[in-house]
Amino acid sequence: MNSERKSGADTPVIELRKVNKYFGTHHVLKDVSLSVRQGEVVVIIGPSGSGKSTLCRTINRLETISSGEILIEGQPMPAEGKELAQVRSRIGMVFQSFNLFLHRTILDNVTMAPMDVLHIKRKDAEEEALKLLRQVGIEDQARKVPAQLSGGQQQRAAIARALAMHPKAILFDEPTSALDPEMIQEVLDVMTSLAKSGMTMVIVTHEMNFARNVADRIIFMNDGAILEEGAPDEFFAHPKTERAREFLASFRNEQKESEL
Repeated sequence: MNSERKSGADTPVIELRKVNKYFGTHHVLKDVSLSVRQGEVVVIIGPSGSGKSTLCRTINRLETISSGEILIEGQPMPAEGKELAQVRSRIGMVFQSFNLFLHRTILDNVTMAPMDVLHIKRKDAEEEALKLLRQVGIEDQARKVPAQLSGGQQQRAAIARALAMHPKAILFDEPTSALDPEMIQEVLDVMTSLAKSGMTMVIVTHEMNFARNVADRIIFMNDGAILEEGAPDEFFAHPKTERAREFLASFRNEQKESEL
């Protein structure tokens, strides 16, 4: 979709080199290598338990890795401290459960990090926040607390919060999985608009039609490893592995049943 946007710097925004992750004796990520270039939209799909969300969460060290290397704009990801916080501030994250501060207004949720981390003055942070809330279609909800919003509105607020830090990339960990069906499309529409604007994005999702229409590259994971990757049209029309064919067939069957 966005091939015209990839003429930027040669250094990937995000790069994983032979990343392994264990939970106890359970090998969750197995020699995962992946690079994401500026303006690229990479969508990670695969069956439940394949390691997709863990992979997403390792990129900004919400999960530590057991071995391998993660680089952000060519620099190794710091292990801890102020350096890690600085790198994290450049990589936005949108969670499936929104993770908003429940007793703060939506405006406060969006302005807190720019004021605390980037030291932006309140007036300027609020002006920027209102622009972003307008961009995602919920400016009129700015003075409400999260409980007063629908799930779709809360997730759009979470996207505005990520954008407020002017990130180099945004990670989306199944951003629609906690939403009622009628709210899913409003969030996907915002994400599609971001993709068209050139935002670098790594998206874990079960929304196959969205993946096909928005991704530059599909990553198919199974049992902790990347089994296939390629352009969406090629992957969906001609999956190379039996496991990917089974996964897509299962999705198509579910889609047919939901239409009955």
